Amino acid sequence: MKLIFLGPPGAGKGTIADLAVEALCLPHISTGDLFRAAVKDGTPLGLKVKGIMASGGLVPDELTIELVKERLTRRDVEKGWILDGFPRTVPQAEALEGIAGVDKVVNFDVADAIVVDRLAGRRVCRACGKIYHVKNMPPKKEGVCDVDGGELYTRDDDKEAAIKVRLETYRRQTAPLIEWYGKKGTLLTIDGVGAPAEVLGRFEKAIRK
Repeated sequence: MKLIFLGPPGAGKGTIADLAVEALCLPHISTGDLFRAAVKDGTPLGLKVKGIMASGGLVPDELTIELVKERLTRRDVEKGWILDGFPRTVPQAEALEGIAGVDKVVNFDVADAIVVDRLAGRRVCRACGKIYHVKNMPPKKEGVCDVDGGELYTRDDDKEAAIKVRLETYRRQTAPLIEWYGKKGTLLTIDGVGAPAEVLGRFEKAIRK
């Protein structure tokens, strides 16, 4: 099964995808994670996108398409995948059609006010990348990862100014995908508000239908 997860930043796409990986036995491919790895490793692509990501903007289509196309050639995607963070624009969706077919597009619907609260409170471990939230999922010790004791920090794109830019960018460039995939009959819209287990249950029910 080949799935795309849509929704604003902070909608919980990555969290639900990680939970769905076990149930569906499909790899979770997050373009955000792929880009952050490229930035961390200092690759030529990483250097190009570092400033764009820090400001909350979208990475140019040609760079994103190149990254995704390479990832979808690996052996672990033979039975399908969950794409999170791609496509983000209609041109990207059109490019994906030339690379691989898509079975379902799942849109997680979350209001902007909830997104801001989720992202502004998010903290990430510098060492292992585990994600926490100061209210909803705090670490046992403030500022310290439960897993490896690494320092928790706020990503540049989770700071308030960047969040606002990300939401404006999403509404302008990514939201039209909802209409685009709706016309193709592959779109499923799910309420993304609630505990991850609740949202996962809605997702699984929609997929079974």
